[in-house]
Amino acid sequence: MNSERNLVSFTPFGRAAALPAAALAALTFSAAPANAAVPSVTATVETAPVSHSGDAADDPAIWVHPTDPAKSVVVGTDKQGALEVYDMTGARIQRISGDYGNNVDLRGDIVVSADDEAAGGNGAMHIYRIDPATRRLTWLDDVPTEVTAHGICLYTSTTSGKLYAFPNSTSGRVEQWELAVNGSDVTATSVRLWDAGSAVEGCYADETTGKLYLGEEDVGVWVYGAEPTAGTTRTKLDSTDSGGHITADTEGITAAGNRIYVSSQGSNDFTVYDRTTGTHLGRFAVTNGTAADDCEDTDGIDATASNLGPAFPQGVFICQDGSNGTPGTSGNQNFKFVPLQTITSQF
Repeated sequence: MNSERNLVSFTPFGRAAALPAAALAALTFSAAPANAAVPSVTATVETAPVSHSGDAADDPAIWVHPTDPAKSVVVGTDKQGALEVYDMTGARIQRISGDYGNNVDLRGDIVVSADDEAAGGNGAMHIYRIDPATRRLTWLDDVPTEVTAHGICLYTSTTSGKLYAFPNSTSGRVEQWELAVNGSDVTATSVRLWDAGSAVEGCYADETTGKLYLGEEDVGVWVYGAEPTAGTTRTKLDSTDSGGHITADTEGITAAGNRIYVSSQGSNDFTVYDRTTGTHLGRFAVTNGTAADDCEDTDGIDATASNLGPAFPQGVFICQDGSNGTPGTSGNQNFKFVPLQTITSQF
């Protein structure tokens, strides 16, 4: 969609400005090149292109409205200098200039972006609250990190009820912060710091299992415990090597319903796993449709099985598109919305 409605801009940081089931079962799923035949789905909605050209759009986060699902929104990063908010038609309803966040995540009404250019290049988390009445973000605070925050995911502990953030870095360092938000006041405490190896970015912390999924870009997906006392013991969900199903880079990670999804950037598709067992179930691609083009070279993804109104009553899968072309808009990068049931019906 090209239209922009009720555009808001401010600078809080002081910067310048369907395959049948039988056919699916017959497929052999392996670490596949980009042109391999995989099941495909299409997007029914795409967002307005981000504000900046080049490699700009990166990561989406879905906020489900507490009383009116159709008023849910998607927060997306433009890492060249803006955080953008879209409604479920893909129209932009807010642009926050000066946020160079690479990744973004949210829990409840708290939104956090990871900006590795903030704090003089040392990185920081920008913390916002979303107002259900206006569906707009208000900046609360900046929290400098020890890891030059590049990726981010949030987690609400099912044991303590505390909110945590996991900023991580291209250096491989990962940090866990406890965040306490009272009104407009933010208290942040670092509770865990470790080295995952090489460059990391995509992550997902799962309240249903207490697991933290962390993407080491050239290696695969590691599984840690999400509680601050979990230490650094880890297992591997999947890998980019000859026995794995991911083609580097390992990028976005998310979950919805009983499935985990990972962006296999090098093969322009997405791997699917059972959320309970971690079993690899297959892969799919988002290809050209009548309303939007495909998702290529995807960085961030997000998904939810929640009702998001008439357009997405069974949830949505969202992917960043590294090359935005027709049909639909073309030009700067954007995000594609895929009805979740078109994916889950195949896995």
